[in-house]
Amino acid sequence: MALKHRLLTQDTPLVIQRIGAALPRPRYQRCPECDTPFLLPMVKPWQNAYCPCCHAKVHNGRDWPLSRLISMAVAMLLLMPFAWGAPLLELWLLGSHINANVMQGIWQIAQQGDPITASMILFCAVGAPVTLALAIIWLWLGNRLGVNLRPVLLMLARLKEWVMLDIYLVGIAVATIKVQEYAYITHGYGLWAFVALTLLSILTLIHLNIEQLWLRFYPQPAARYYSDKLRVCLGCHFTGLPDAHGRCPRCHIPLTQRRPMSLQKCWAALIASLIFLIPANLLPVSVVYVNGARQEDTIFSGIISLASGNAAVAGVVFIASILVPFTKVLVLITLLLSIHFKCVQGLRARVLLLRFIAWIGRWSMLDLFVISLTMSLVNRDQLLAFTMGPAAFYFGAAVILTILAVEWLDSRLLWDAHESGNASFTD
Repeated sequence: MALKHRLLTQDTPLVIQRIGAALPRPRYQRCPECDTPFLLPMVKPWQNAYCPCCHAKVHNGRDWPLSRLISMAVAMLLLMPFAWGAPLLELWLLGSHINANVMQGIWQIAQQGDPITASMILFCAVGAPVTLALAIIWLWLGNRLGVNLRPVLLMLARLKEWVMLDIYLVGIAVATIKVQEYAYITHGYGLWAFVALTLLSILTLIHLNIEQLWLRFYPQPAARYYSDKLRVCLGCHFTGLPDAHGRCPRCHIPLTQRRPMSLQKCWAALIASLIFLIPANLLPVSVVYVNGARQEDTIFSGIISLASGNAAVAGVVFIASILVPFTKVLVLITLLLSIHFKCVQGLRARVLLLRFIAWIGRWSMLDLFVISLTMSLVNRDQLLAFTMGPAAFYFGAAVILTILAVEWLDSRLLWDAHESGNASFTD
């Protein structure tokens, strides 16, 4: 790239949070989002450091010791059986008392003949939180046993966006409002365990500093002298020279100048998600039987019916289920075309859009969580029954594909295209 290395000075927004561990001496580093090389000065324990070019966070001041993380992980594991197996909601319907929990809704979707959709919900609401807690505990145990912890640290860096307990909690509120028109509903004791589990997971993810864990388990000498051969690893974010095998010396991932096949994989996931979004919005996503009469709802018609009872909740579902997926698709198309045509203007806006859709995209899973919980609440044969429609699978697949598309897009290509466009314009 034509960018020159920069010095991160005290004028750069550096101090924000308190808590952390200090870096020993100034070192050279490349930004993992724009590839700008800069000199990172010594950072105090409570400071955050940001790239002087794109303002991406390159050093996180939030850092809990491993002992506290393990305590949180153990507490999460103790809460999980109650949060997922105990009644979240209790319903009185047609003279019957019905309890609903997380695992029951997932099991009913699988029993209905759609195990793939059930697996999507199972991974995001159960599998990812369990993996998070077990991985943190394994860091302590594996270190004592002397096993290779690199795969665990790499997995933890990618796991944050897949732990969706907070989204499921919002789904509980939406399902409660939807079912209220059919029967009397109240919360069960499992809801308190689920709320506590959600709060613990959020706190753990906020204070889980992967960089500090890498420094603890696999310390590497920092780059004290600038070189054009310095590369930043997208796996562990270490900046250094490749080893004899062309790998990152810390996590052993092959060091390449740019992520291999980034554009091709992003385009493939994006096109596939576009194809899935068509049946996801045209086919029924839920089917309700009331006294033997069949009532089908698409995503949009379900939002319309929900708006008649609670406009605010309907607005949340509209944003999560319609606005966010299509916005992600349009933004990704714009970003990919800007890379292809070497767009010069609006670089900052495109970078901010990429960060925004990376943060907001996971909320599209809300609709599937609502369907799963509602199925476990309303299932009384032909008098009153709620089943999942065929659109649910297509919608879930589209959401996961858009998340993967954002993950596979190397943001440094935006800066490469900007520099190439400037060079062509100058010539």
